[in-house]
Amino acid sequence: MEEMNTRTDLTLFSSKMKELKQHIATVIVGQEKTVDLVLTAILANGHVLLEGVPGVAKTLLARLTTKLIDADFSRIQFTPDLMPSDVLGTTVFNMKTNEFDFHRGPIFADVVLVDEINRAPAKTQSALFEVMEERQISVDGNTYKMGELYTILATQNPVEQEGTYKLPEAQLDRFLVKITMDYPSLEEEVDILERHHTRSNLVKLEDIKPVITKEELLSLRKLTEVVFVERTLLQYIALIIQQTRTSKAVFLGASPRASVAMLQASKAYALLQGRDFVTPEDIKFVAPYVLQHRLILTAEAEMEGYSPIKVTQRLIDKVEVPK
Repeated sequence: MEEMNTRTDLTLFSSKMKELKQHIATVIVGQEKTVDLVLTAILANGHVLLEGVPGVAKTLLARLTTKLIDADFSRIQFTPDLMPSDVLGTTVFNMKTNEFDFHRGPIFADVVLVDEINRAPAKTQSALFEVMEERQISVDGNTYKMGELYTILATQNPVEQEGTYKLPEAQLDRFLVKITMDYPSLEEEVDILERHHTRSNLVKLEDIKPVITKEELLSLRKLTEVVFVERTLLQYIALIIQQTRTSKAVFLGASPRASVAMLQASKAYALLQGRDFVTPEDIKFVAPYVLQHRLILTAEAEMEGYSPIKVTQRLIDKVEVPK
């Protein structure tokens, strides 16, 4: 009976996800892989780091995704002078009650868009450490819990290094996936121009209506628990992670948190494909995005022009795919 329930749930799941993707496609041209990865991360209960040059619709994609989910949304623009209290909130003395009241900061929402996360200094970055891992914050000895859906979508610009700070490794490790948004292809660029020129296909963000409620999304997220993963596939994930620790090109390999992240992401991605079991292809698809921000390459590898994503891809290809 359990099997039957999962199957019917999956049809509802597929129709909801299809609807989400269709709505995103009305606003954003192309970027299907990025959209898949963002939805995978939200389903896998993980945070997303979107990297790309200005103008490739990173912020638009993040805002659009949250608009389609009927949930509380807030946006924080990170700047070099941003203080932790600007993010978390402050305790203010209330003259009427003679007590201290806590005024919540913008970090309190279901989905938080942190724009240009690498523009704030370490002190402000540290404000995100606890909330990203434990879904709670501690201020003045009090602990405040976040909602079940709590997700951070962060964007960063890889090119302009002036006035930016490198994200601490411990923080990067807390992102389930890092997605690099590329330039559109020639056809996609023409499509973007056509939409803007004729204005016929332009959909305004304000006109977008939610297609999925918070409760529905949380129940869909629970489906990841029933996704079947063979033991050989668990071994496959572990072998990929082991490769990152023994590779000569890698100075610092992936942690056990990375292997759990890969498992969660591949289960969520399998669901997105309408399946209740994981295949080696699911793991191969999510692995580079789960690993690329967690590896530190050796100076030699960097000098030879290798990038973390290239190294990750080579390490995955080294591991034999289970039959």
